[in-house]
Amino acid sequence: MKKSWWKILSFALLIYTVVAGFLVSVPDLPIIHQSIRNLYFHVCMWFAMMILFIISFVYSIKYLSNSNYRNDIYARNFAAVGAFMGILGYATGAIWANYTWLTDQSQSLGSVLKEPKLLGAAIALLIYGAYFVLRGSFTDMDKRARVSAVYNIFAFVMLFPSIWIIPRMVGSLHPGAPGSDSGNPALNAQKDLDAGMRMIFYPAVIGWTLLGVWITTLKIRIQLLKDKTLLNEI
Repeated sequence: MKKSWWKILSFALLIYTVVAGFLVSVPDLPIIHQSIRNLYFHVCMWFAMMILFIISFVYSIKYLSNSNYRNDIYARNFAAVGAFMGILGYATGAIWANYTWLTDQSQSLGSVLKEPKLLGAAIALLIYGAYFVLRGSFTDMDKRARVSAVYNIFAFVMLFPSIWIIPRMVGSLHPGAPGSDSGNPALNAQKDLDAGMRMIFYPAVIGWTLLGVWITTLKIRIQLLKDKTLLNEI
């Protein structure tokens, strides 16, 4: 029970997020209207993605410092679940754009597809996709772990210009771009969130992050069992 309290907390927070996210009243803002409820999913999944990528980044550094193969397993699986959260965040963002940029703002599909935020997010996910392709190209475990660790650090560093810096330096429909009313999407208490939304948003970030960690721990346990079996066979 003591070891699983955070799993229970994750489950409870996500139930609260879904129920409160759809039932609690939200501000009726121009353009986004009721679609602002997607904030509890799209943005919070991106927060979870970043946290999981940070953990993966740390384990890659730890592997390079001590060559402990367990650190490589941790880095790979945290990156995998982080990328999964990123794909979910990208999908929910695309759905959100369909109901705001395309419908309410009457933007063309071409202009939306050229959005710097969407392009940057896609590039970031593709960079991490290449990380897994790179891992699959090696048969030697030590070489795969070393090269993957270096590339994982590079992939993490590339997150910042692709999804945080460049999209905020050029014109964009996405909040946070030059000329936008929101300087820091979802974190501006006066313009983005009222008190009621903050009571759901922050628990949602914790809930999605804990879910990602939960899934990762399961994947790590499975991977350790597979590697143990492989080593015994050898």
